[in-house]
Amino acid sequence: MPDAPHPRFAELHRQATPLLLPNVWDAASAALWQQAGAAALGTSSAALAWACGYADGGALPREPLLRQVGAIVRVAAVPVSVDLEDGYHDDPGAVAALAAEIAAAGAVGINLEDGAGPPERLAAKIRAIRDALGDAPLFVNARTDVYLRGLATGRAAVDETAARLARYRDAGADGGFVPGLRDPGDIAAIVAAVPMPLNVMAVPGLPPVAELAAAGVRRISAGSALFQHAYGAGRHAVRRFLAGDLAETLRERVDYGELNGLFAN
Repeated sequence: MPDAPHPRFAELHRQATPLLLPNVWDAASAALWQQAGAAALGTSSAALAWACGYADGGALPREPLLRQVGAIVRVAAVPVSVDLEDGYHDDPGAVAALAAEIAAAGAVGINLEDGAGPPERLAAKIRAIRDALGDAPLFVNARTDVYLRGLATGRAAVDETAARLARYRDAGADGGFVPGLRDPGDIAAIVAAVPMPLNVMAVPGLPPVAELAAAGVRRISAGSALFQHAYGAGRHAVRRFLAGDLAETLRERVDYGELNGLFAN
């Protein structure tokens, strides 16, 4: 079916204009970003962990993760991808079981990262997911942290990133995610070496969307930036409220009726 969420999500990575993927952390953010025009949604592992009261970096337990994903998918009429960090486990079988639960909850994709671990470990996790899911579709976006963690620099960073993404593609990944990658020349070199949709993250110094598209980027995500922006604005309003400026709480807000209407059905 052309309108089925999995092929629709995959098609969004084959367009000339990169998929702009705003990251969500709960049902309200999902409903609002969807209303704003998002063609698809992705969770941010940091934002979702913070929203549940946990630190980012593998601390989020399975139960609140699945509960939050279920709430997001319930209100979403667009494809949803879920950031699973490193799968919250070193064992490929355990990661595959979690990915299967995420898919069963209605998500069409996942992010899975190598972090500080060896690339062989992430490749094994991806293969385990493909073995566990069989023909069931799930867009696996393999993230490598070569640039984010400064594991290499210059041409060595390009070569190491390309080698890792090729390994992950061969294991069954559908796309590659390289947070911290900014330089159009590096982007073009990686895209030329590994023919798979490339995802970068919005960070200070990232070139304009048109330049990224010309270099071969097919997906741009926001990471935790939208959560940080929303809660930064909220903290500012609370400080003004506590200082006695009651008018500040009435500025730049979403109307009550509009918000309530998002969940009326």
